[in-house]
Amino acid sequence: MFTSYKAGFACILLFTLSGCGGTVPEQAIFGAGAGAGTAAVLDGNIAAGAVVGAAGNIAYCQTFPDRCL
Repeated sequence: MFTSYKAGFACILLFTLSGCGGTVPEQAIFGAGAGAGTAAVLDGNIAAGAVVGAAGNIAYCQTFPDRCL
């Protein structure tokens, strides 16, 4: 049960922080924060989570600019 709780929290954290940022550096920072936070909750590699989160958020915001603030 604890694992599903952690996974749910990680999803909420990721979706709350992803999609934010008006510029590419802001998108990278917000994505890195979401990725690092998710990795920390799931006991993963925090640095790798930050890199993946930053890249993912930049890709998302560049693909769907109308959904990013």
